[in-house]
Amino acid sequence: MMTSNVKVLLVDDHEMVRIGLAAVLGTEDGIEVVGEASSGKEGLRLAEQYRPDVVLMDLVMEEMDGIETTRRMMEKFPDCKVIVLTSYLDDEKLYPVIEAGAFSYLLKTSRATEIAAAIRAAANGQPVLESQVASKMMNRFRQPKAEALPHHELTEREMEVLKLIAKGRSNQELADELYIGIKTVKFHVTNILGKLGVEDRTQAAIYAHKNGLAD
Repeated sequence: MMTSNVKVLLVDDHEMVRIGLAAVLGTEDGIEVVGEASSGKEGLRLAEQYRPDVVLMDLVMEEMDGIETTRRMMEKFPDCKVIVLTSYLDDEKLYPVIEAGAFSYLLKTSRATEIAAAIRAAANGQPVLESQVASKMMNRFRQPKAEALPHHELTEREMEVLKLIAKGRSNQELADELYIGIKTVKFHVTNILGKLGVEDRTQAAIYAHKNGLAD
């Protein structure tokens, strides 16, 4: 049960979209827009400053798109709920951002009341998916799966880490190159070893080279 305002951060590179969302949400009881970011990097900075409960995230932005911003947001602020608010419904954006940790997925054609309801639902731990998104997700699950190799279980971020391991990068070099903390690197490495069923980084690197994942 919510006892205080849901703090919302807007991340969208279109100023008029931010202005419109802020104006509409400003009239909703129990919702407070605490910040507006025009880029993914600014969104991460403002999330550090305001610690929002919910982030409304655009997908297509320059420099850092909504998928990467969502991934980094989840790494740094795992309790935050990211609601994707976009005009796009293609597989190349939908599945990666869900994998990155997006909690809900709405289209920009959604009514203001639907967006506000999704924010309140997210704050209460209840995801909301646009009906078209839910249909695509169900169809994907119904498709027969090809024989899976161990690395098919890796997330996109874990695959990035594995490729760098195969290039001989140290944990510190991984952290610097991917702009994440050492603890996060170690977390990913542990997950990679477990999913691949190998004992150490050397074996993981060998696996990557054998399966053509090192390039």
